[in-house]
Amino acid sequence: MKIYRDINDFHVENPILTIGSFDGVHEGHFKIINRLREIAEEKKGESVIFTFYPHPRLVLFPEEKNLRLLTTLNEKVRLFEKAGIDHLIIYPFTKIFSELSYTDFVHTILVEKLRIKTLVVGYDHKFGKNREGSYSMLQGLSEAFNFELEKLDVLLMDDVNISSTKIRESLQEGDVKLANKYLGYPYTLHGTVVEGQKLGRKIQFPTANIEASDPNKLIPGYGVYAVFVNIAGERYIGMLNIGTRPTVNNNADNRSIEVHILQFDGNLYDHEIELEFIQKIRNEKKFASIDELRAQLEEDKSVIIQKLS
Repeated sequence: MKIYRDINDFHVENPILTIGSFDGVHEGHFKIINRLREIAEEKKGESVIFTFYPHPRLVLFPEEKNLRLLTTLNEKVRLFEKAGIDHLIIYPFTKIFSELSYTDFVHTILVEKLRIKTLVVGYDHKFGKNREGSYSMLQGLSEAFNFELEKLDVLLMDDVNISSTKIRESLQEGDVKLANKYLGYPYTLHGTVVEGQKLGRKIQFPTANIEASDPNKLIPGYGVYAVFVNIAGERYIGMLNIGTRPTVNNNADNRSIEVHILQFDGNLYDHEIELEFIQKIRNEKKFASIDELRAQLEEDKSVIIQKLS
């Protein structure tokens, strides 16, 4: 897959293109991506995804500070590449660009710069200044500028419309199994191992404390999770806790992300690791004593080994 951050470098004879933020790159997005590749093969063209960085809301509403993303840019790039996309355009999203009308965007960028032959869009396509670019407007533009247009229907799973919003809600509630079903793969979190309080060592459950690599990445709701931990190409079973560690922490606002990695013994400080969320095991709980906490952790460990082995 070729990646472009400057559209002046893009020179493809028969681009079959789709546009979007693609946060999460979920099953609904894969429906569009798969159709994009089908059309590219039928028309002897090349598949192209046009996306933006940073996320438009981070530029237009920086004061909100509450946007939580399902995928970082690096994660999206890997997912697009795995899906077999030929070309990825990462367009810089700025306030100036946000003022561009939908007609001007289609004319100056898609038609004049990229010379698109076919555009594939989802059922809820809205784009341009004030999200004025509806599908009906796009139909008129496709006729005016002589490119083909295809709109895909919503993808339903268990009679539910799959969307990034629903996946965010599931993760915030701790329902990673449902989120993974909608995504089509395990939800991931990348981060760096930082020094913690080393309290886990005292009860024979040493943990790696994780600092997320992207501050805008969504962290699932509080609780204990069964995860896989990927370290330098090796995969381990992990027991992850997200929360305030109420049994040993007096500061209830100090959220931590810490993972006990089974069958691993080594120094991970400053190392990058990847967490794959598989299932929530239980809610976070305050125990009456350290011994009671240790007994619960042993039980959690047995449950997680059974689920992930």
